[in-house]
Amino acid sequence: MSNKFCTPRYHPIRKLKVILSGLHIAVITDFSVAYKVILSVPILGGAFFFRQWVDVSLILLAMGLMLISELFNSAIEVLCDFVEPQQNDRIRIIKDISAAAAGLSILVWAAILIIESIRLSQM
Repeated sequence: MSNKFCTPRYHPIRKLKVILSGLHIAVITDFSVAYKVILSVPILGGAFFFRQWVDVSLILLAMGLMLISELFNSAIEVLCDFVEPQQNDRIRIIKDISAAAAGLSILVWAAILIIESIRLSQM
């Protein structure tokens, strides 16, 4: 594996492919990521349709926060399972903390989606 700081050129298209590949893997393999994306898209589309740009940006921000925390949670869980496949109290604590961070972002995401869906239904 080469050192990324010693490579002569930066390839943004290659980085974009890696990002999209990781997101595709997360959506296909992790149901918790997939259903949250599916729930967010209609509300985002409604805000976009009514040209509520502040609402669109708020929904995008909440969706991004939720997806980032879910992806980190999934990565931490997979890494912990790879490092220690047996039951381990320290690994359980690490996974619980990671799940708590994802859970808090899900609460914020859900609150924003509920508020925005109520606001959009009143238009």
